[in-house]
Amino acid sequence: MFRSIQTLVRKWRASRNSGHQLDALLVMADQHASYAERSEWLIELAHWIRRRGTVQAQPVRPDAAAAEGRSLSEHTRLRYMLQVLDRNPAWKANVAGILRALLRESDGISLLCDSGMPVHSAFFGALFGRFESSLIPPAPNRRDLGAIFTLMFTSERDAEWIAALPADLLTRIRDLFDFDVAASEPRLTGALSLDLVAALHNLTCQISSTGLSQTVRSRLGDTDVRVAMEKQPFYRLTRAMLAVEAAHHAVEAGAAPGELLHEVNYLRLLLDECRIATDNVFAHLYRNGVSVDIVFQVERMRMRIQRAEHLLDAWMAADDPHAGSRLAAELVKANHASQSVAHLLRSNFSLLARKVVEYSADTGEHYIARDRAEYLKMLRMAAGGGLVTVVTVCVKFAITGAHLHNMVEGLLAGINYAASFLLMHFLHFSLATKQPAMTAPTIARELDGTGTPEGVQRFVNSVVALIRTQAAAVLGNVMLVFPVCLGVQLLWHALFHTDIISPEKAHATLHSFSLAGPTPFYAALTGVLLWSSSLIAGWADNWFVLHRVADALTYNRRLRMTLGAAGAARLAAFCRSNVAGVVGNITLGLMLGLVPAILTAFAFTFEVRHVTLSAGSIGVALGVLGKDALDLPELWWAVAGVFSMAILNVAVSFALAFYMAVRSRDLRRSDVRPLRAAIWRRVFRRPLDLVWPVGATSKPAHPDRVQ
Repeated sequence: MFRSIQTLVRKWRASRNSGHQLDALLVMADQHASYAERSEWLIELAHWIRRRGTVQAQPVRPDAAAAEGRSLSEHTRLRYMLQVLDRNPAWKANVAGILRALLRESDGISLLCDSGMPVHSAFFGALFGRFESSLIPPAPNRRDLGAIFTLMFTSERDAEWIAALPADLLTRIRDLFDFDVAASEPRLTGALSLDLVAALHNLTCQISSTGLSQTVRSRLGDTDVRVAMEKQPFYRLTRAMLAVEAAHHAVEAGAAPGELLHEVNYLRLLLDECRIATDNVFAHLYRNGVSVDIVFQVERMRMRIQRAEHLLDAWMAADDPHAGSRLAAELVKANHASQSVAHLLRSNFSLLARKVVEYSADTGEHYIARDRAEYLKMLRMAAGGGLVTVVTVCVKFAITGAHLHNMVEGLLAGINYAASFLLMHFLHFSLATKQPAMTAPTIARELDGTGTPEGVQRFVNSVVALIRTQAAAVLGNVMLVFPVCLGVQLLWHALFHTDIISPEKAHATLHSFSLAGPTPFYAALTGVLLWSSSLIAGWADNWFVLHRVADALTYNRRLRMTLGAAGAARLAAFCRSNVAGVVGNITLGLMLGLVPAILTAFAFTFEVRHVTLSAGSIGVALGVLGKDALDLPELWWAVAGVFSMAILNVAVSFALAFYMAVRSRDLRRSDVRPLRAAIWRRVFRRPLDLVWPVGATSKPAHPDRVQ
């Protein structure tokens, strides 16, 4: 029997005419076949409804044609199928029998309650589960309606045409289920109602369990625990569901439906309060540190609340054919989202990304010079950063001159970079290329106010100030590191009659920085590392706040006995203000040293191309080669390469940080695109603003926004 069905399926798929395909498919319908064969037949029918192409024209009544109007192709195919079944009662009886049997023999609660819901209790379990489900689809012989549903509707577009089904078509589909029902066969309406109630009971228990857990309960507020427990909607939710079930049984026994409506409305009210409570949990996480696992659990609870509301709507509107189609469309949409790895990452990391971005935005505000005083301060900070980089360049040449193993050399170079960056951090100096990843979220945050002309003006002012500040930072770094490195080389040669590097190494250094080589590619990858360090810095700040490390240090018994209560508090405040900067600088330094060595060993050749470090290296090389090097083309190619580093280091790290900031705030490209014209108008109208602050620009106020 199974082989014959497979043969018919192959013939049906080989048919070119859609009407002939349907005829062949309907001939195959057998309500007495095995469960797996009936499931496969229904899946093939769903694929026929969804596939592109035309169907054989059939004469229809004028009222049906008017009702069809501009229907979707799926609706047209459904109408055609129902017309064919009306002309063939035997086929129609088999199709109706298959539909009723599958609904009767399958677990419907799995579809109503579990479909589209994460079944794992942690984020990474859900992530691996989605990878596994993408490789191994569910088998059609499982007596699980959710599995059949997944195999029938494989595209998110299915939710659109299901939700748009017209009333007359929904009525005809419902009539198909009731066609040729035996007197002894139970009615499906009662069974579906029981499944809906059971699924609601299951969901409310799960919502209540998660809401009363310590993870959620501790983030609902700071009130007394016993009082809060009695007032929490999660505590009352299960009782409300039991009251709804009792009222439903009373209605079935002949009581008036008024009590049922009252209990259902109370249940709706509690579900609304539960949703508000989940928003409060997200707000608490946003203020006090984000945990991906907690976000996963709360997000899953919010999905269950939404599903419970959809089931409740469908249950109370059982006589409305559109209620069933809306529920089916929602199940298709949720089921498709539950199989998407991108959706899981986006829904669970969005809050963490926003938290990291907000840290960067708060830090980046200090790196935007909006008036002349701040502009001159930025030049001084950049000059200090360039001075520290002189030592970094000399130590780097000493490490490379030792000709150590690549990994050892990369580790020592990373320690050298990290020590230099930490020194800049504590001396409040500035390294130009570290700023874009911090300032981009500040610019993105100002997009929230671009709905008004004043907001657009503030945004344009901030962008111009950012460009001006970046130019000042790069200029301050390069204009100090280059001449000082040149002077150090000349002084070293005058004192010790030797050079920091050999002439061959100097030529190789200039050649390696050439614009004609891989320098632009290396500079872009270096920009990625610069952006990555800002992410790690934001994560460290979030981790410090989430685990309340500052409070642990403040009240640590040994620290209070050693430093005193005030000393422990000062240490906690110092760690709180510097943990992100220290972690970010150490991470950046180690990445700049180790990532090139690792990639060169296992993937492809990669060298760090950082504008400040490279400018200092050119200064040392020029001091070794002397003034005759000014006539060498490789020197000017290297200068052009350093210029490309300045652009790409800044542009890549800024673009990545800005893109992440925009995505974390749920902004669209259409919201950002019109602002480009305003920026270009400002640049053409007042080009000097890009290099020197003409007037003071007030800093925009950004109140805390928690969504």
